[in-house]
Amino acid sequence: MKPDTDFADRAGVVGTVRRDPLELARLTGPRGARHRVYRHAPSADLAGLLRRFWIPVWSVPPGEEAPQRLLQDPVCQVVISGDHARFHGVAPELSTTTLTGDGWAVGLTLAPATGYLIAGPAAALNDRYVDLENVLGGGRALTGRVREVMAPDPHDPAAHRAAMRACEDALRRFLPVDAEGELTNALVAAVEGDSALVQVAQLCERFDLGERALQRLLRRRLGLTPKCLIQRRRLQEAAERLRTEVTTHADLAAAVGYADQSHMIRDFVHVTGMTPRQFLEQRRGAGDAP
Repeated sequence: MKPDTDFADRAGVVGTVRRDPLELARLTGPRGARHRVYRHAPSADLAGLLRRFWIPVWSVPPGEEAPQRLLQDPVCQVVISGDHARFHGVAPELSTTTLTGDGWAVGLTLAPATGYLIAGPAAALNDRYVDLENVLGGGRALTGRVREVMAPDPHDPAAHRAAMRACEDALRRFLPVDAEGELTNALVAAVEGDSALVQVAQLCERFDLGERALQRLLRRRLGLTPKCLIQRRRLQEAAERLRTEVTTHADLAAAVGYADQSHMIRDFVHVTGMTPRQFLEQRRGAGDAP
C-alpha cells in the first residue's frame, strides 16, 4: 500500500494508478502542511461498480487553508471522513475542496454506471452532494464502521483494509450491473482510452447508437453530454502535454484534435478557469514543468 505524495483523486483505471493530468493542486500552500494519499484497487468482482479507493491523510497549520482543485473523473464519488459522509454527483467542471486542520477521508471513485444505481438520474446531483445516508441504505452504519476503524491511526494498512471491506460489502447489493450500466462503463472507457475519438459521431458509430439515444443515456447516467465527455478527455490530454512537453498552443491544439488553438484555449479556460499559459506557469511554480 504505497502512498502517493500528491493529494488528489486522479483519473485512472481499475488496478492501476496514473496521474490525473488536470490535478492542479499539490497542497503547496501553507508552509508546514503535511499530506499523504493512499490509493487501492477494488476487489475484482466490483470492477463494474468501483474504480478505486483513495485515502488522504492531511495536516494543515491552524488558521490556514489548503484548497485542492481538480477535474475529477466523469463519475460520482463517495467520501467518508471524521465529520461528514457524502455522496457527490458528477462535477462537470473544475471542483475545489478546501482542507483545514488535521483529517482523513476514505474516498470511493465509482464506476460510471454506479451513481444512477445508488441515487437515480445523475443530472439532479451534478455539482452537488447529499448526505450518504439519504441515498444509500445502511449509509449511517457504514459511516460508523469506517470511522471506528480509521480514527485510531488513519495511516494503518489494516484500517484501510477494514474500511474498504465495509464499503465493498455495502456496494455488492448493486451487482450485477445492469445492461445499460455496462454500456455506460464501456462508453466512458472508450472516450478515456482512445485519443482518436474527438467527435460524437465517432462514438455513435463505434457503439451503433443514434446521437439522440446516446445523449439520453449519458444524461441519465452521468448528467453529461457526449460532447462534454469528449471535451474533458481532450483537455486532460492537453494539460498532460503542457506538463511534459515544450509546445506551442497551435501544436498543442492540433495534437489533441482541435481545429484551431482559439477553440482549445476557450474550452480550457471554461473548464479550468485559466489559460494554458497560466496553467503552465502555475505548474512551474510548483516545480512540475518540463
